[in-house]
Amino acid sequence: MFTTVIDFFQKGGPFMYPILLVLAIGVAIAIERWIYLSVARRNNRRMLAKLMPILQSGDFQRAYSETTKSKTAVSHMLGQGLARMKTATSRDEVEMAMEESMMETIPRLEKRTHYLAMFANIATLLGLLGTIIGLIKAFTAVAQVDPSMKAEILSTSISVAMNTTAFGLIVAIPLIFIYTVLQTKTTEIVDSLEMATVKFANLIMQRKNISGK
Repeated sequence: MFTTVIDFFQKGGPFMYPILLVLAIGVAIAIERWIYLSVARRNNRRMLAKLMPILQSGDFQRAYSETTKSKTAVSHMLGQGLARMKTATSRDEVEMAMEESMMETIPRLEKRTHYLAMFANIATLLGLLGTIIGLIKAFTAVAQVDPSMKAEILSTSISVAMNTTAFGLIVAIPLIFIYTVLQTKTTEIVDSLEMATVKFANLIMQRKNISGK
């Protein structure tokens, strides 16, 4: 099987190498983003599970102290809300402070993920370009050989030229799939942060005399 893969790659021509480079970069980004998002989601859940009982008890000072010790997105967001709560006169002000913090967090969550979709398109286009150039060379070559050999040479050349398209699709399809999975994970984290914002705002409305606008 390994020999078959090597043979397939070698017959694909020079465009196989840039497609392989796209695959390597895409895999590296996918692994880094998967680890980052998985760790972020786990840490946010742990921190929220730790903070909610403290907030429900009404010990906002202790909750604020806990948020300053953590670098998670949810702790930073709730910390902003707790800090604003001291001077806020309405629920909207507290929510706005947390939303500002969330707007700083979302770009970090989405960072580099969109490159996967771009690399998938690049791999497909490189594959098609390699095939077209291969076909041009094939038709040019058969024009200069004996007519009895044209069919055999042309079929062989076309088969080789199609390798780049196949490899481009082999790279593009997993990258698109991984991109979708990472987008879903990012959306889940953002949704959990928004839910934490709503829960916190509802909680302080019960514990503090802050009127809504």
